[in-house]
Amino acid sequence: MGRGLQPTKNRRKQIDMVDTLDETTPLLGADTQRYGDSGNESTQNHSWAGLEDFEDVPQWRRPSVYWLLGPYFLFTVAFGGVIVPKLNLIIDLVCHNYFADRALEDPTFPFLPVVLGSDNPQCTTPVVQRSVATFTLVTTVLVGILCALTAPKLGSLSDRFGRTKLLCVASCGGVVNEIITILAAKYPDAINYRWLILGSFFDGITGSFTAGSILGASYTSDCSPPSKRGVYMGYLHASLFTGLAFGPLLSGYFVKWTGSLLSIFYVTLGCHIFFILFILFVTPESLSEKRQMIAREKYKAEQDTLANQLRCDVPNALARVIGPTASDMTSYRMGKWLPALLNANPFAPLKILVPRGHHNASLRRNMIILALIDTVILAAAFGSGTVTILYVEYIFDWGNFEASRFLSLLSFTRVFILLGGFPFFNYFFRPSALKRQRQASGQGAETNSGADELDIWMLRLALFSDVAGILGYAVARSGELFVISGIIASFGGLARTPERVGSLLGAIGLLHALGRVFSPIMFNGLYAATVDLFPQAFFVLLTSIFGLALMASLFLRPHVFLKEDDYGPVPTATVEADRVDADAVVDAEVAVVPVPRV
Repeated sequence: MGRGLQPTKNRRKQIDMVDTLDETTPLLGADTQRYGDSGNESTQNHSWAGLEDFEDVPQWRRPSVYWLLGPYFLFTVAFGGVIVPKLNLIIDLVCHNYFADRALEDPTFPFLPVVLGSDNPQCTTPVVQRSVATFTLVTTVLVGILCALTAPKLGSLSDRFGRTKLLCVASCGGVVNEIITILAAKYPDAINYRWLILGSFFDGITGSFTAGSILGASYTSDCSPPSKRGVYMGYLHASLFTGLAFGPLLSGYFVKWTGSLLSIFYVTLGCHIFFILFILFVTPESLSEKRQMIAREKYKAEQDTLANQLRCDVPNALARVIGPTASDMTSYRMGKWLPALLNANPFAPLKILVPRGHHNASLRRNMIILALIDTVILAAAFGSGTVTILYVEYIFDWGNFEASRFLSLLSFTRVFILLGGFPFFNYFFRPSALKRQRQASGQGAETNSGADELDIWMLRLALFSDVAGILGYAVARSGELFVISGIIASFGGLARTPERVGSLLGAIGLLHALGRVFSPIMFNGLYAATVDLFPQAFFVLLTSIFGLALMASLFLRPHVFLKEDDYGPVPTATVEADRVDADAVVDAEVAVVPVPRV
């Protein structure tokens, strides 16, 4: 107690006894031999909080981020491969429906027939552009609203029932969505394009891409040490951008080779099905049964406590309205359903962003700012991607192939940044600082110390490149300058925001989903309103939003992390501080990850 360490639930042995002492015995004891200096550093680098639960499992069957890279690549290939073809399919379907309605109103109205998947110059009109922007606004907002309701729940459920099962659930909606898209494209006269809204409903009700991203990040956080977590997250998102790079490129060539726009949707459907089967039957679960049971018991205790509190508070509130007698009868009959209903607050996951305690004041500021920056980045990606493709096809007369190559180039640039730039800075700067910290503290194992100066300055640099690149979008009047501006904006792949397993990922998922609701309203609505007069208006709005995010990043402070009230201040210079019981599953580590943008 005198050293500041508060009691934990299960105190572990603090001293390792040595049976024999000779000239080979380490001077600093067994702990030094366990963690090692240089000879045994690989053991430490590959250790993580739940590794002891998998000691009896063969090395090749232990959870690792490498299990996700392959299927996650296919998942993102499927996602990226249909971005441009699906938008062009919607354009063709809307255009086909528009001219069919005009022909019914005026049989003498002349128009060229719309061929799905072909160049249809008659569809590049402001009227069709406005209709497409409005329709994509409806589908995107629907997906965003449903994701806001389901993504946090999936993130919370994954703590208690495992990551892999929920990853499969998040992909099932994509399967149904692709089936509906194929039917609408194959039978455009029988199935109206508005049936695609039903596909968006199934995609959103299962969490969509948002839930898949946060569950993948949660899986990676489960099986990676703090010092390597940012790098492993970089690998995961490099796989994301590699899929987004190859997806549009492969789909462009595939459609050109087959001569059918519909063919790429069959391939995408196959990728979704393969991802579900691989995750369900091959990928090992990152949370052991013991940790899942601990999370369930903790959740049940929290729910029982809250239910009891509500059961006591509700009668008192009702007594002031309907009288004490009626209040007693109501409280007797309400059982457990009323507390559960009152507890079903969709914004409850956001409370994790404001940890209690006066000593967490700096952390509250950092987490709120970083969560808002993360929401701005991802919401802008989902909200502006569709409008950007509509813009380049309308202004520069690009087709499916040119737009696909543009997206591939941007994604390849981000892959280079994630696999080259980020590991370079992490290797040459962070390990040296970590080594100096260990030498100064005298401890062998690394401890969580929050985001450092390098993390924050890389975030600011990434936001600055976003501002510069998007501003270039607004002023570019040729395709070449537009591509150069896109490459500059791609250096925003260095942006990294705080991630955390479990409930924080649920809060981030909720903010992402809310961003997907409001960003299309702003960007698609603004583009539909200004496409006739000033189509670059939404780029001006986007530049302003990223400029505000850049200004907010100036208020971030390094080396801030969560201090749990249950443990009090823990001195970082003690080995005991690094041995707080892992069974308590204190998911308080604020790591950093790159965020995907289209």
